[in-house]
Amino acid sequence: MTDLTAADRELPSVELGGTDDLEVRLEQHRRELTAYSYRMLGSGFEAEDAVQETMVRAWRGFDRFEGRATLRSWLYRIATNVCLDMLKGRERRARPMEFSPARTAEGPLGDQLPEVTWLQPYPDDRLVPANADPAETAVLRETVQLAFLAVLQHLPPRQRAVLILREVLQWSAAESAELLDTTVASVNSALQRARATLSEHQSAIAEGTIEGPSSGEVGQPADDAQQLLLARYVDAFERYDMDGLVSLLHADATLSMPPYALWMRGAKEVTGWMTGIGADCRGSRLIQTAANGSPAFGQYRVDPAGGHTPWALQVVEVSEGRIIALNAFLDTAALFPLFGLPDHLDP
Repeated sequence: MTDLTAADRELPSVELGGTDDLEVRLEQHRRELTAYSYRMLGSGFEAEDAVQETMVRAWRGFDRFEGRATLRSWLYRIATNVCLDMLKGRERRARPMEFSPARTAEGPLGDQLPEVTWLQPYPDDRLVPANADPAETAVLRETVQLAFLAVLQHLPPRQRAVLILREVLQWSAAESAELLDTTVASVNSALQRARATLSEHQSAIAEGTIEGPSSGEVGQPADDAQQLLLARYVDAFERYDMDGLVSLLHADATLSMPPYALWMRGAKEVTGWMTGIGADCRGSRLIQTAANGSPAFGQYRVDPAGGHTPWALQVVEVSEGRIIALNAFLDTAALFPLFGLPDHLDP
């Protein structure tokens, strides 16, 4: 797997002509550093903060950059240290299904948990280069899926960094060891432990011994079958046609609503919630976007004053032609501006 287009892989170290040249060179790496930091931290806002701190440190310390490594690897070293500092003493970010068993459509909704509890969605267009070829795009989208990130969160920070560097970015053991200021043997050992942890966790989810998120398929945005599925979903949701919606859901589809820990499994429970406690979603409108390698929608509920007002960012996970998860993130004040979604829809 790779995180770069071919033209970006190894930019040589050269003398820069001035501060403008340095700024241009640093900015060329912002998107890939943001994707890396997002995988490490599980929050787009924290990833942006981490990259900004990386740029500041690089700017201030550039006179000490002696060109023994590429500018890119030097920036990754700084970004890794920033992320590791931010992760000290932190609990892992998670998804609702990792906290408790599934609930029924009757609720209760429960209390809201702090933002730092949750794995947060992030726009595809801030993670995937616009000029990436289709094969690279599919790989990039796969490694930012919510399910993949949720499993990464179970790794200690340094193991997480090693796994991302080695298996996502395809860095060599020697390159990773130099970046992390450790030995090749230590990198190989950390990678082995990380792989074992991920394998055990994914097997436990598959066997049902622990609750956890399933992985969706990664198709191309223009895939005809997926576009048809999404069009049918929008039509059924906006008409609030529960029979139509059930026909699109996998039998074990889940519905979750961070910042609430409540979640439910099964088409009957999902539609029971939508016609019961969640009945105020009737009459909603959806605007399509993309998050974490998955289709996503800005959901707007009916505004009693007229038009529609933001309610949730829905991240829709798909597998084998059916919807396996509806993830409704309710922090629209933060997420809608991030995704470029309007703050109100006129009638």
